[in-house]
Amino acid sequence: MTDNEALETHLQELRRGTIVLACLRLLRHPGYGYGLLEELQGRGFDTDANTLYPLLRRLEKQGHLTSEWNTDEARPRKFYRTSAAGHRLAAALTDDFHAIAGAIAALPQED
Repeated sequence: MTDNEALETHLQELRRGTIVLACLRLLRHPGYGYGLLEELQGRGFDTDANTLYPLLRRLEKQGHLTSEWNTDEARPRKFYRTSAAGHRLAAALTDDFHAIAGAIAALPQED
């Protein structure tokens, strides 16, 4: 494995949990999959549809998201929204994220 491949693998692992938190926070206002994907990418969360859609289904199954179909347009879209349980989870994850970021910032850096 090259250094670049190793870096990409570790970055992907690091980002995986942040995508969950970002989705929970962004979906405080209803959103659909493709729109959420674009918003995540526009905010610096590099992800793709093959990652996002299974994540949305999993969070919904766990009760952290609710969904409903909008059939007002020519193409029906499933809109997701963070549930009360999802808000609690997002708050806990945000607190932990800040604690971890602070702990990492306090570690010695390379000379």
